[in-house]
Amino acid sequence: MTVQIVHIGDLHFGGLADIPQVEALERLLPDLRPDAIVIGGDVSQRARHGEFQRGRAFASLAGQTAPVLMIPGNHDVQWWRRPFIPFGKDAVYEKYRRYFGADLTPTLTVPGGGGAVIASALTAHGIAWGSLTPRVRDIAVKGHLPKREMQRVQEVFAAADTGLARVLVVHHNVLRGEMSRRMGLARWRRAQQRILEAGTDVVLCGHDHEEGADVLDGKVVVSTASTLSTRARGGRPASFNVVTIEPAAVQITFFRWDAARGRFQPSDTAAFARGQGRVAPRQPAAVPVSQAQG
Repeated sequence: MTVQIVHIGDLHFGGLADIPQVEALERLLPDLRPDAIVIGGDVSQRARHGEFQRGRAFASLAGQTAPVLMIPGNHDVQWWRRPFIPFGKDAVYEKYRRYFGADLTPTLTVPGGGGAVIASALTAHGIAWGSLTPRVRDIAVKGHLPKREMQRVQEVFAAADTGLARVLVVHHNVLRGEMSRRMGLARWRRAQQRILEAGTDVVLCGHDHEEGADVLDGKVVVSTASTLSTRARGGRPASFNVVTIEPAAVQITFFRWDAARGRFQPSDTAAFARGQGRVAPRQPAAVPVSQAQG
């Protein structure tokens, strides 16, 4: 069985969202025929009601095509409320939960032999000890992956059928950005080790506004989604990823915005042998162009 996941990051509804691109993606999703759609955080820019309302409309429309798993990113957290509530952090997620439900770390299973269990872990905590660094500009931006989060994910993976691929969703990038040269997570070495120890096959992350496909420690395939906002890193076109998981391989196809045609086009595909790192790139893309163009 092949599992296909549309991996979307950093919509940033509000002043930065590119609405023509979002609407083009909304029209395209049914043609992609995914088994699941992952929205990896930062659906809003300033955690405002109107931004979350548009994000909920997007998620509801996507849910007509396939089951949707969605998590909060650092922009979805009302981090400015945390200093005044030192003994609890529920208030920082109050607006997000109002629109997307109480569960900040949902799990989704694509059943059947060769399916997948998709578990999420919370890395966006606002101002928290685990994400503090010496850089002032990192406050409320950096994420961290607590031990308790990965223990819970490890339990989910351990309870799942052996034939299912283990997919972890986090907001912050777990590998260094090619252009930014920055890690999304504070204490990233510890976080990477926890990901490996959990038995993860594939990680879906974002935050860095640059698309990426790579492998962690030669074992875990990492899909990093870019953004559908006007702030794609390096002036690159906005994009999203399609992740195709097969019994022996994982392929990540970048769908980049073609401004001249007003639509997303599948471009290059990175292919990885599961558990053995990268293999030769494939062309054409994992999703046929005829389907992508509708």
